[in-house]
Amino acid sequence: MSENSQAFLTVQDLYVHFPTADGLVKATDGLSYTLERGKTLGIVGESGSGKSVSSSTILGLHRGTNAQVSGNVWLDGVDLLSLSDREMRQKRGKEIAMIFQDPLSALHPYYTVGNQIAEAYRVHNNVSKKAARARGIEMLELVGIPQPQTRFDNYPHEFSGGMRQRAMIAMALINDPSLVIADEPTTALDVTVQAQILDLLQNLQKEFNTAIIMITHDLGVVAEMADDALVMYAGRAVEYGPVREVLTHPEMPYTWGLLSSVPEVGGDTDARMVPIPGNPPSLLNPPSGCPFHPRCVHSAKVPGDLCRTTLPELLEGPRGAGHLSRCHLPDPEAIYEAEVIPEIAPEQVEERRG
Repeated sequence: MSENSQAFLTVQDLYVHFPTADGLVKATDGLSYTLERGKTLGIVGESGSGKSVSSSTILGLHRGTNAQVSGNVWLDGVDLLSLSDREMRQKRGKEIAMIFQDPLSALHPYYTVGNQIAEAYRVHNNVSKKAARARGIEMLELVGIPQPQTRFDNYPHEFSGGMRQRAMIAMALINDPSLVIADEPTTALDVTVQAQILDLLQNLQKEFNTAIIMITHDLGVVAEMADDALVMYAGRAVEYGPVREVLTHPEMPYTWGLLSSVPEVGGDTDARMVPIPGNPPSLLNPPSGCPFHPRCVHSAKVPGDLCRTTLPELLEGPRGAGHLSRCHLPDPEAIYEAEVIPEIAPEQVEERRG
């Protein structure tokens, strides 16, 4: 999680705080991670965990607000937080692009979809309107919009939800950016369209060698799309590592809770869907020590008051290989094997016994 010369994107000790009348909202609190070209990082966590705030900070969307931002965001050797507003505008949309969560609100209702896509191209390229239109039609075709020449002149309300999301992807990719931030790109889409959108992103990533940050609540999307997984809670990373390691050998009870909350279609009918008790903490007044301890059913296994008094560090666990977690439990893997798996996947226990 430290700065890596091989990494294309390095986020280091990122803090994003918002002063309010009620106090300081610590939306992101010391977040660090890296991402290479052509790879995908999946960021998961409940609403309010800091996923979208941290990623929109990379895009410079909190400039001009009262947000207190510190740390470093290195993109291909350039610290984005040190750039002027003019320099950041030159990178935004050209080198870094974002696919927003709700395309209907992100697209302007008074302008045609094609004009909005073409404008994103003309801002960064000295081309005629005719050339920008041709490029826009090409991108609409690339993302699978039928009859792109006609659809170019349609308004957002004339597109279906899946088509609007495809149009947002076309707008994000029209300048061949090296980094794409996808904020819940499959939210509110039916399962078939979700699969098409994910396939589209994977194919475009192969073609352009794009680095992708995938923000989502869906662990299935992370399992399918991501190379690495970052689990966030209360503005901090609580588990980080290769996606297969994080999802098959999780070491943080919050990650266990996320996995336990996912119903498995066609799975063992005896398996329980176990929700995480309680509610996410207030970022105005987060709990002392480990912020997850008020909801953690395993905190009693930690000796003394460590969970309530001391914030655990994000450290590499016994499995190594860059798998980091933030927890005081002395042997989380043994607890997961003995207590969590029998509850959420009893068929695995029977297979091992057999």
